[in-house]
Amino acid sequence: MVSLTDVQSSNARIPSALPPGLVAVFVGATSGVGEVSLKQFAKHARQPRVYFVGRSQEAGDRIAAECEALNSEGKYIFVKADTSLIRTVDDVCSDIKSKETAVNLLYLSTGALVMTETSEGLQVGTALITYSRNRFIVNLLPLLQQATALRRVVNAFAAGKEGPISIDDFQGRKVPLLSARGHGSSLVTLSLEALAKKAPDVTFIHNFPGPFKSNLLRGGQGAAIFVLKVVSTLTSPMLTWYSGQECGERHLFLATSARFPARSNRDLTSGVPLTGEVAVARGTNGESGSGVYSVDLAGESSGPEVEELLAKFRKEGVVEKFWKHTEDEFRRITGLEAA
Repeated sequence: MVSLTDVQSSNARIPSALPPGLVAVFVGATSGVGEVSLKQFAKHARQPRVYFVGRSQEAGDRIAAECEALNSEGKYIFVKADTSLIRTVDDVCSDIKSKETAVNLLYLSTGALVMTETSEGLQVGTALITYSRNRFIVNLLPLLQQATALRRVVNAFAAGKEGPISIDDFQGRKVPLLSARGHGSSLVTLSLEALAKKAPDVTFIHNFPGPFKSNLLRGGQGAAIFVLKVVSTLTSPMLTWYSGQECGERHLFLATSARFPARSNRDLTSGVPLTGEVAVARGTNGESGSGVYSVDLAGESSGPEVEELLAKFRKEGVVEKFWKHTEDEFRRITGLEAA
């Protein structure tokens, strides 16, 4: 486990180790882990320029003001959008690309356990966790590769909880509720592996935020969601919840530390240099510094069982199958593989 002291030490060196004017995009940052991570980034970065995307204008205005109070030298631009829609994701990305030539950090934390379908024919929950996030990455990858310092994608979902995938049902329409997290988690990790092949000079991190109160169950309907809400209420007192500050600090560490370098061009893009006993992390293929990481909030890589499962998926060609499916869905909805 990376100690909180080491995390805070690394974060404190962000102003001296990373250049001013970092550009970051936070998607799903108007509540929960996205919000606390955004605020820590605003607090520590020098003259940052941050685009943060969410559905609530009220929350966006509040968070922008709070970030301004933390660091008046930064710029905090709220973008109101329903990112369950791929076409809307394209509009958001097009707007950002019209204003920026490079992006240093893309942080993704959208999600909702909603079983209804979007107007584009995707389940809302699946759209937010996989298709929408992947579309943001695909669209902004050229700008990430143009960054002269940090180049990183952090995808907050359920790393370390990877499980069996229903190959004939990637959207998970018929996947049992208790298997849905493992199914979705594996798809998130494999998506990052597919993207890393296109951009080995970018770091890709899938992480598990740990016990942290969020709005994941907001808007959910149906018997299954009711059961989850009851279970959440009953088990909540038994868990040790991370404070918002610690959760944000640890996510900032994931987003900026050289513990998680890209596979190539490490000298330019690896982040805040390591000190003490903190070492480069093991990637999803079991190799140190491989560029794709599945880690928990403590900054530790997923164990041998996850690595073996992912290796099995690679051998069976699941990475390629799911990515082809994803691009087919993008083309079906927008006519383009990327905007």
